[in-house]
Amino acid sequence: MTVSTSSTTNSLHLTRALSDAIAEAEELIANAPFIKTEADRLEGYEYLSGRIRMAMQNAFDYDLEQPLFVNPTHQFSKQGLDNPDAIYFNAYLREGVEYVVRGRRGTSADLSFQVMGGAYTADSAATSLMAFDDRELDIADDGTFEFRYVAEPGAKTLIVREVFNDWDHEERGTITIERPDTRGKPRKPLTRELLAKKYDVAARSLIGSIQTWFAFPQFFQYKEPVNTLTVPKSTPGGLASQFSSIGHYELAEDEAMIVSVPRCEDCSYQAIQIGSDWYASTDYETHQTSLTKAQAFTSDDGIMRFVISERPPLDGAPIANWLETTGHRTGPIMLRWQRLERDLTEADGPTVQVVKLADVPAHLPGLTGLTEEEYAARIAARQRAVARRMIS
Repeated sequence: MTVSTSSTTNSLHLTRALSDAIAEAEELIANAPFIKTEADRLEGYEYLSGRIRMAMQNAFDYDLEQPLFVNPTHQFSKQGLDNPDAIYFNAYLREGVEYVVRGRRGTSADLSFQVMGGAYTADSAATSLMAFDDRELDIADDGTFEFRYVAEPGAKTLIVREVFNDWDHEERGTITIERPDTRGKPRKPLTRELLAKKYDVAARSLIGSIQTWFAFPQFFQYKEPVNTLTVPKSTPGGLASQFSSIGHYELAEDEAMIVSVPRCEDCSYQAIQIGSDWYASTDYETHQTSLTKAQAFTSDDGIMRFVISERPPLDGAPIANWLETTGHRTGPIMLRWQRLERDLTEADGPTVQVVKLADVPAHLPGLTGLTEEEYAARIAARQRAVARRMIS
């Protein structure tokens, strides 16, 4: 088969915006101000692959005439301190158009919906126009539901979050979105202009997302003093019935952070996670970098006590509530409470101690270590759960 020179040149022009953006994005990653080691830089290049994947998905799965939910954030495409316990779905909206959302409620701890105006940028957060959870839906005995929504002025995106507290037993539901006025009609045919627009959207999305998530933690996490956590507050952005506590850590290899927080019985989901300076989750599949209240050990006094450290905290042995920093000396911390039945107070929030790793047993008497086999079983359970729940 012979391809003409002019045809090849035109094709290169079609994708040039994206190829130029990838090169620019690589420069941004390679020169990130928080890189300290080669491991940090390699992690950045892996992070970049997820940003490229997200940009292509958002551009080429983007269809205002035939809407669908896309899953831009998962274990291979991380952003915005993504929640290891959540599945995220986005659908793009057109103002004034009616949409029908249908699904079957799974057994997850929380299912919430949010309509956003605009997008997060390096300069500002997106505007939340509406937020609610499935308690406001009419759910049939078989778990099915349906609701209609006319996109209000300024509406750009419908975000759905399905959140899991018990990874081993909670199951996913299903969800779809459609426009009744375009259902049953074929897609518009491809044109060169449409493809050029999609590649351009991908290019701008790629650079924008990297710049956004470099800047975003400076609005919140990194405004707080290091090695502290905030009083629980309603999560910025208008997410329905979620409170959060945020902070960031800086620990030497021989130090540990002890985070103590009451187990909350007035919510279906409570969890803690640590992340990387890329403002993304760290490896929650083959390391224990997050825990929900269903996964964590709660003491007899109703307190969950987590130990954040690089090395196992009990004479070289891991413990049930150990959060592994996986080589990250610094990073964000976030605690979340969802599907709350009441507002939280300072008494519901966490307290923090930074101690020498060797002194952890003195601060937490009665700790019981896990054997290598027991800890490996915990990791294997995480791997199986992620494989069941997540999609790439």
